Amino acid sequence: MKNFLAPKSIAIIGASSKKGKVGNTLMNNLKNFKGKIYPINLKEKTILNKKAYPSVLSIKEKIDLAVIAIPAPFVYNAIKECGEKGIKSVIIISAGFSEIGKKREELILLDLAKTYNMRLLGANCFGTVNPYISLDTSFALTTPEPGPIAFISQSGALWSAIAEYSIGKFGFSAFISLGNTIDVSFPELIEYLNKDPKTKAIVCYIESLKKGKAFMKACKNSKKPVIVIKAGKTESGKKATISHTGSLAGEYEIYQAAFEQSNAKIANTLTEAFDKAFLLSNQRPKNKTIILTNAGGPGALTADYCDQNNLELVTLPKRFILSLKNLPKSWSHGNPMDLIGDANLERYKEALTKLKDKDFYDNLVIILTPQGMTDPEELANELINFKKESTKTVAVCFMGGSSIKKAAELLNKNNIPCFFEPERVVKSIS
Repeated sequence: MKNFLAPKSIAIIGASSKKGKVGNTLMNNLKNFKGKIYPINLKEKTILNKKAYPSVLSIKEKIDLAVIAIPAPFVYNAIKECGEKGIKSVIIISAGFSEIGKKREELILLDLAKTYNMRLLGANCFGTVNPYISLDTSFALTTPEPGPIAFISQSGALWSAIAEYSIGKFGFSAFISLGNTIDVSFPELIEYLNKDPKTKAIVCYIESLKKGKAFMKACKNSKKPVIVIKAGKTESGKKATISHTGSLAGEYEIYQAAFEQSNAKIANTLTEAFDKAFLLSNQRPKNKTIILTNAGGPGALTADYCDQNNLELVTLPKRFILSLKNLPKSWSHGNPMDLIGDANLERYKEALTKLKDKDFYDNLVIILTPQGMTDPEELANELINFKKESTKTVAVCFMGGSSIKKAAELLNKNNIPCFFEPERVVKSIS
């Protein structure tokens, strides 16, 4: 498994100097990779200033990983040559297998791989990414920032969108596209990522599971939270998964029961999946919740969401209420703690200081709507300091646009999730 995410040398079979070719994008995405790159092309002598070779067998040095991006009919011979070369890890980007009904061809490739004691990722996949070492064997436009989330996906195209969406919000320790899952699947990767110190949470996009019991065991044994999002819940979705990766989706109720029994956390949307992953990558929320806000409406909405998602809004002790002597008399004196619309930084600081070491709550949700009295970046720094000195789960909802953008980025960079919508905050905690 290590060679898929931490190789020291890579052969790109199908590398190209022609723009618009997958092999060209692969070479460009690997231009900052610290290890060695060997372009393989029968016709070209140099590709992007690197010497090209007609075959992996022409290379004397050891190769950890091969990435195949050539038409499907030629993949068999490429894998055979990789086996003869002693390459133990191969990514098959090439499509044209079980997703168009050619399952027999995949079984032939798998038998060949077993002959050479080789592991295959794919076919019809989008590669792997490890931002910490500038590894990007995908053909996405964006390589994301390093961070705590690993993403294992049966859809590669999802990655190209999520990688771009994540910039300024959260980072990744790894991305692995499974494609048609000829060989390597979720269980082995969950087990591997559990040993990876950079990975703090794992997200799985699942269309079907070929190794259901192994998946459940891997999730049960995982020390890191596993968040799953399942496609193919409806009849239309099931049909789509067959044409996409050749997957038979099965009955969703069976999957849902399996996820619940194996302690995997179910998400209904991609946004929810990554919200949960980012929060759980460095915090462990419990149940008792306090809402701290400068706006009554968003506070009331958040209270509703807490009830709907089984989070307990704690009753503030009288002694605590009396200790907040520097707040105006008009503050709510309850939970949500509404500091009123003209709340300045000093009011937030007063509440945060008194909340820092209290044991009557677990989670703190902070809401800010833009107004002239509070600088969002100053409050963000105050919250960062609070989190450093507190064991409480902290999640933030800064509602607005350009005025809160820098503050939101600052919070996210310091592992405090910041959302625009109160419901997202509550769902990520619940």
